[in-house]
Amino acid sequence: MTLSARPTGVLLAGGLARRMGGGDKCLLPLRGKTLLSRSVERAQEQVAPLLLSANGNALRFARTKLTVVPDVFADFPGPMAGIHAAMDWMCREQPGTEWLASFACDTPFFPKDMCAQLQQAAEPDSKVIVAASNGRLQPVFALWHKSLLSDLAATLQSGEIPWLQHWIAERPHTQVDFACEPFDPFTNINTPQDLYSAEDLLAAHQAL
Repeated sequence: MTLSARPTGVLLAGGLARRMGGGDKCLLPLRGKTLLSRSVERAQEQVAPLLLSANGNALRFARTKLTVVPDVFADFPGPMAGIHAAMDWMCREQPGTEWLASFACDTPFFPKDMCAQLQQAAEPDSKVIVAASNGRLQPVFALWHKSLLSDLAATLQSGEIPWLQHWIAERPHTQVDFACEPFDPFTNINTPQDLYSAEDLLAAHQAL
């Protein structure tokens, strides 16, 4: 498996954002930039190309100039559906690319070298190389081998979709632990209070 080339990337923005009152959480502002634009800045140099996983009218994301890939499976089955849709696009449009990198749009501080760190830890039989912090997997932040496409589709078709971390645990994978000092880089935004806390974090760490 070739890990020297940059993977295809996908930013996952297909959630329903119920704890934020619905709508496109990724378009919320954080110190003058949307969560989406901050995620694009962090992901874009790590991958080629960068896709956006989102459902509904793609025109609302036109400013990003990203290819928007909707779920193949209906009824918002979660991040696995976004990973599957992006991998399906990759296998059709970039058949020579072996790996897909996934990122969440509601996690504005993820490492700018995440893919490089995951690639360096790759083991020969791994199908998923997944980030971890604070003793737990961050399953949306991972590299996925293209051979998983049919497995992802079969799981989504089954109607019994497990938590993504549980699905990963049952397959050959490598876990890569990321440092959490001075803060957890996988801090995500689920509630209005999380957004306020992220504002404070940015104020304290100007380099972000």
